Amino acid sequence: MTAAPGPAQPVLEVEDLRVRLRTPRGPADVVNGLSYSVGPGETVAVVGESGSGKSVSVLALLGLLPARVATVTGRALLQGEDLLTMKPERLRQVRGPGAGMVFQDPMTSLNPVLTVGRQLVEGIRAHSDMDKAAARRRAAALLGEVGLPDPVGALDRYPHELSGGMRQRVIIAIALSNSPALLIADEATTALDVTVQAQIIDLVAKLQAEHGTGVIWITHDLGVVAGIADRVLVMYGGRCVEDGTVDDVLENPSHPYTRGLLGALPDLAQPAVDGVVPDLVTVPGVPPAPTDLPEGCVFWPRCPVRGDARCETEQPPLTVIGSADVALPHRAATWCTEAAPGSGSTATPVAPHAGGGSR
Repeated sequence: MTAAPGPAQPVLEVEDLRVRLRTPRGPADVVNGLSYSVGPGETVAVVGESGSGKSVSVLALLGLLPARVATVTGRALLQGEDLLTMKPERLRQVRGPGAGMVFQDPMTSLNPVLTVGRQLVEGIRAHSDMDKAAARRRAAALLGEVGLPDPVGALDRYPHELSGGMRQRVIIAIALSNSPALLIADEATTALDVTVQAQIIDLVAKLQAEHGTGVIWITHDLGVVAGIADRVLVMYGGRCVEDGTVDDVLENPSHPYTRGLLGALPDLAQPAVDGVVPDLVTVPGVPPAPTDLPEGCVFWPRCPVRGDARCETEQPPLTVIGSADVALPHRAATWCTEAAPGSGSTATPVAPHAGGGSR
């Protein structure tokens, strides 16, 4: 009798990731004890305001932070190998077929003095035995898959000759060129219209189905999250303040910050009262500076609830909300179980964005 196969090993396992940057104002703790995993074919969405540590956390994984400025500790196993202890030569081999990344700003990610084709072909040939002609055909096919018009002609164009959306598609093509085991998408579809956004999301879904690619999707668009993510990780002040399945986090948010994010979304189905559309809920204040984080809960200075005095001086741990007897428990780092009036705690389930379909 054949034994049943065990659970698939995660593509990526991150444990207690911490990133400290040296700045003129003193040390900045931009990532503080982040832990999560990404399974084969799984999409983990990372959400939060600008400055919450989302992008820095993934740049640290790939060794893209300058060593003279950044101190990175913790563990990050990509297919069993620790990214944080790899030698530079091995890390260069891993970037591409191991982990591909779609950077947030395509204009600064592409080399302005090299053609699009050369930048694509270089990456393909660095990780395969393709000759130049075959790599060029592969590059043209990739540009076609990401929706670039005239992909063959685009190979000989320079980045400044393309629009912002077209440059973003080139960056996505480069990230997908070596069929990576892990794809990190940092605001990958922000500059694209919803039609092209749908094409990109479908392309990533196809890659996941064919190769079991794990995806980290960093975004501000909770509509996209609702449509494509399996799991959601909410970051604030360099910490994970809530995580769980997409249904748990978006339909039953527990942390006041998560409720604030969802409350700020416009509800197009909400009727006007006496001809007046209700105002959106806002989260007061601004995120804390990483050089001066609060002693207790990082959200305390802005929290509309403040339902537990401990939050001012103690950092709440991530605690399971509801049942722990599930594959992925719903967790939140808060002692505040009740919402303040008008805080937007009653969250309407987020409808998938036009660019994403339900998983």
